[in-house]
Formats: sequence, C-alpha cells, structure tokens
Amino acid sequence: MAVNSPTIVLTEKKIGKEFKKQPSQKITSFWTNHWRAILGEFVSTTLLIFFGCLTCVPIEGLPVTPLYSSIGFGLIVLFLAQSFAHISGSHMNPSVTLGAVILEKMPIPLGIAYTIAQCCGASLGYGLLIGLSPSDITDGICTNRPYLKHTIYQTLGVEVIFTGSLMLFICALWDPVNEEKNETISIKFGLGLSGLAIASGPLAGVSMNPAKSFGPAIWTSIWTAHWVYWVGPLLGVVIASSFYKLVWLKEKYVEEQPILAWTDDTNEV
Repeated sequence: MAVNSPTIVLTEKKIGKEFKKQPSQKITSFWTNHWRAILGEFVSTTLLIFFGCLTCVPIEGLPVTPLYSSIGFGLIVLFLAQSFAHISGSHMNPSVTLGAVILEKMPIPLGIAYTIAQCCGASLGYGLLIGLSPSDITDGICTNRPYLKHTIYQTLGVEVIFTGSLMLFICALWDPVNEEKNETISIKFGLGLSGLAIASGPLAGVSMNPAKSFGPAIWTSIWTAHWVYWVGPLLGVVIASSFYKLVWLKEKYVEEQPILAWTDDTNEV
C-alpha cells in the first residue's frame, strides 16, 4: 500500500563521497537517515494485518459476508495511509516497494529494509491477533490458499493481474502529473483497494501483498503454494510499473524530490 513514496536524489559529489566512506560509516549513515521511515513501515504493516485480518474473524451469531472483509480492509488501508504517508510512504506491501524501486523513487537498499520491516510487521500483527482474538483463528483465518477449483498457474495468473492492476493505480497516484491532485489520495487508495478486493471475490485467495500472506503463514504453518503469493504479485508489479514508466510516465514532468529523511542531509543514502 502506498502514498507519495519518497524519492532518492544523489548528486555526483555525494556519490563520490559515498565511495570514500567505510562500510560501517555507510551503514550508520543509512540507518540515521532512514530508521524512522523503516520503523513506520514496520508499525503500519503490523496494524494493517492486525486490523485488516480482524475483519475476517467470524462474529458469533452473525453471518460473514464477502463485502464485510473487502470494505473493511479498504477502510483500514485508508486510515493507515493517512497516518503514515508522510513518514514512510505507507507501502505496507513488498510489491509496492518493488514498484517504487523500479520507478526510481527509492534505492534498492532502502527497498530491502522496507521489505524486511513489512514481513516482520505482518508476523507481529497476526501474532497479536491470535493473542487477542476471542476465537481460534489458527485454522486458516486470513491465510491465502489457492481456490479449490484453480490450478497453481491459474492462481498465479490471478495474482499477476490483480497486483498489476493495483500497481497501475499506484503509478497514477505517484505520477508527477497528478502531484496537485493528492489531497484525497488516501481515500482514493482505500476505495480502489476495496474495489479490487470485491472484484476478486469469485477468485478466492487473492493476496496482492506477499507480507499479508507471509505473516499468517508463519503462525498457522499453512504454506500451501506459498511461492505463488510472492512470485505472482512481484511479477505483476514488474510488468505494470515497467510498462507505466516506459509508456506513460512523462520525463519532462519528473522533478527531483527529497527522501523522507530525518536529518539535515537529505541527499545521502
């Protein structure tokens, strides 16, 4: 999930300076600049899985409808996007982070740090849900498994198409052409995600987020075709973001923007 992903800008002078640094200095500098953003991804993904998967927990005496979880997840994303966009970009999804790297909105090392934080946050979020849920959810609540009537490759195709569509939507939100139209970006993103979740109802098991699949799998030990929920979304993002970048992104509108760093030196990775 993402809003206004940060952009890294390096000048030739800074690049030369970085090469002269010792590895320990580089790590220290990287952590000093970006630890708040990385922590933001960890916290936001923890809350995403806790609150989002909570919408999938059955309520005793009440029927569970597909719309309940789909709309609920979208509203949770809206809430978290509004809360963490200015801190980390509120990706909450390794696929979205990969898209940001492809679109050159963040460097590879920061993308790797984001992905690790997201997976750890997803694991913690589901663990908190298990501890606080009034019912046993380790039987598969909020886990991703292929639909019984789907082959593995059909499931893979569904993940590619839905996550690719999500990434096209995010690319449009990030496009500098729409820079002045971002006042309601969290609302747009939350509703857009709800729409995709509702549309995926007949194709049960759609994830669009490897971290969302990883966190519950850690606790439930349900790893059925788990690789599909990494390869599918990541492949969909590579296709969609690369296509948008090569075909629709107008270079003349792209301006250098500073990373969401928390030091005076915002140009240093």
